[in-house]
Amino acid sequence: MSKKKTSHTPRRRLRRRRRPPKPVGAPPGTLIASIDAAETSLEVFGIGADEIVHKRGVSLEELQKLRSKWSLIWINVIGLRDVALVERVGNEVGLHKLALEDTLNVGQRPKVELYGDHAQVVLRSYKLDDTLLTEQISVFFGKGYVVTFQEFEGDYFEPIRERLREGRGRVRTGGAAYLAYTLIDTMVDAYFPIFESYGERLHELEERIMDDANPSMLREVRAAKRNLLALRRGLWPLREAFARLERDGQELVDETTRLYLRDTYDHVVQLLDILETYRELAGSLLDIYLTTISNRTAEVSKVLTIIATIFIPLSFIAGLYGMNFDGAKSTLNMPELRWQYGYLYALGLMVCVAGAMMTFFWRKGWIGFGRGGQSAEEPEEAPASAAAAASPPTSGASDGEASS
Repeated sequence: MSKKKTSHTPRRRLRRRRRPPKPVGAPPGTLIASIDAAETSLEVFGIGADEIVHKRGVSLEELQKLRSKWSLIWINVIGLRDVALVERVGNEVGLHKLALEDTLNVGQRPKVELYGDHAQVVLRSYKLDDTLLTEQISVFFGKGYVVTFQEFEGDYFEPIRERLREGRGRVRTGGAAYLAYTLIDTMVDAYFPIFESYGERLHELEERIMDDANPSMLREVRAAKRNLLALRRGLWPLREAFARLERDGQELVDETTRLYLRDTYDHVVQLLDILETYRELAGSLLDIYLTTISNRTAEVSKVLTIIATIFIPLSFIAGLYGMNFDGAKSTLNMPELRWQYGYLYALGLMVCVAGAMMTFFWRKGWIGFGRGGQSAEEPEEAPASAAAAASPPTSGASDGEASS
């Protein structure tokens, strides 16, 4: 996968794209690009059964010549800043105006739209760096063409490009619907390593919280929950979208490709099961963190309470013998003050009282290893982490491609 970066790569964090407001009363299909959209360029594959041509930085005139020559063409539009070029590409292959409007409005919910002679599939692509990165990918396909619109340079399509160049599998001969399927399936499979990484992170966080909880871990847990929610928003609608494409797209998708789409649908269901497990685990980590902090506070409070409790009788003894009653006035006024060993007697009494209280606390199991059989500072054994049970399998090539 290409790692090339342009000067316009503001997707380094999850956020809503800045898009100028659509003028009130503007007709449907009005095209408006995001303020932070990247520069637009065209990448084109002309695909034949025995040969292929691949060009980058293609002009619209070159695109028209390539389209007339090749029976199947894949147009990849990178960057959505040039609204006029996006519109001309759409007009070249006959894309619906509403579909182009949804393409430029990059905050779309993942979905499938059918427009008679072509279909639109909107997906969200995620990459996991220091933070979770996201962009919208729109895939169009119709008779003899596939058009993809992506916000920025860098995608998951490089394995598809390699298979096209090398002529492996059915990707050259399967038609536009099969090529679109391979692109969509690749994007769905890209979720698996992201989920696997989150499983490892959550498992590590669980161990760190149990060992030594601190506020930085709370921030990590909250960030993980927020990112898992973003992944759910990008993944959950795909189940309904793929079911609709399989059910209502018979005119555009042949029977063989529908079988492969069914496999991608199964992947989405599997990912959703894993996602829900991780969301529950992230919620349980928050509970574990709060419980650990509460237990730590309770332990500190218990130690301070025991210390204060021990000093209560000692303070009473010290205060008792600190009263200024004159022993010369009466033999009943603190005779211990006139004893030769009165001071040692007071200290000994304090030691005996403190020792008796410590022994009582020990026998109750409140300190040390008392009759309760467990240290007051030893936490109960934590249950096994759910992350280990929910580790997602690594997804390889699709079943359909492997059989090809």
